[in-house]
Amino acid sequence: PARIQYIWQKLHRQKFYAAGGGGVIYSALAGIDQALWDIQGKTLNVPVHRLLGGAVREKLLVYRWCGGDNNTPEAAAKEAKDLLRDSKFKLIKMNACPRMQFIDTEGKIQQAVDRMRAVRNAVGPKVGVGLDFHGRVKAPMAKKLVKALEPFDPLFVEEAVVPDMNFALADLKKATHVPIATGERMFSVASFRDLLNAHAADILQPDCSHCGGISNLLTISRMAEAYDVAMAPHCPLGPIALASCLAVDSVIANFAFQETSYGIHYNAEGGASAVKGKQTNNKKKQCILLHYIKNPQVFEVGEDGCMRVPTGPGLGVEIDEKAVREAAKNGHTWKGREWTLSDGTPTRW
Repeated sequence: PARIQYIWQKLHRQKFYAAGGGGVIYSALAGIDQALWDIQGKTLNVPVHRLLGGAVREKLLVYRWCGGDNNTPEAAAKEAKDLLRDSKFKLIKMNACPRMQFIDTEGKIQQAVDRMRAVRNAVGPKVGVGLDFHGRVKAPMAKKLVKALEPFDPLFVEEAVVPDMNFALADLKKATHVPIATGERMFSVASFRDLLNAHAADILQPDCSHCGGISNLLTISRMAEAYDVAMAPHCPLGPIALASCLAVDSVIANFAFQETSYGIHYNAEGGASAVKGKQTNNKKKQCILLHYIKNPQVFEVGEDGCMRVPTGPGLGVEIDEKAVREAAKNGHTWKGREWTLSDGTPTRW
């Protein structure tokens, strides 16, 4: 298991469909890769970031989710204000807009503007507010929506278009001063290479658990550094996923901030919130980060809105295997959404 790179390359190069593989193959690679780095760190009794060359920073700026898909401006503003009051986060992210037609004729852009205006007024000018388009905005509307939201100083715009339409990002990037972020549904080094060569993004967001693991995330990060492009890994997932991200975040100079699953509304829809087979509205139960580990303090957020660089061996998390086995018995009821537009056309969520 110590030959991590050999194993990664063997799986990637010797399997016929792995080289051009998508999310399924790269996610499988990621699971193996993360486990191998954890094993090696625990074997040598050092954190994974030490194996990657050592940390370049002492703390890691993180953000959490706020709001749902189509909440009212008043509800979004209240939630943002309340969570900042009750937590130590300094950055938040929310979905920018509801489902939208190819050409908006239903006032959805104005709805997005009203929501963002209310949130900005509620949290003030110093709080970073990232906006996730979630790929639900079609290319013809992306530029118009970004322009409409610019006056409220978004921290970034995420997935302004789906990855298939990434060729549209270069023009969008030239048309706005808002940092353009993407990458959660991109997996290979080559796909990020093409994005960087097109100068189409300011922030890359590969997901460590879907882009081939710690090994590939580090490669993508080093490549992005050569283009002066920032890294903000995608991670609306659990403790192993976040710990893997933090290991890489610790050692790369171009790290900006790290997503966490705190507050993400998807987790209350039958996934992590399915405790003993039942739904729960307990907000503490909605964060899968802390469900399955015995040392939740590793993900504590300080007064400065940062997590500390992990110090424990391996990935630094101690898994509660009993809780994991119990959850496996219960399963989950989470399902991908199936959205349609007002005229019945299937659309992305």
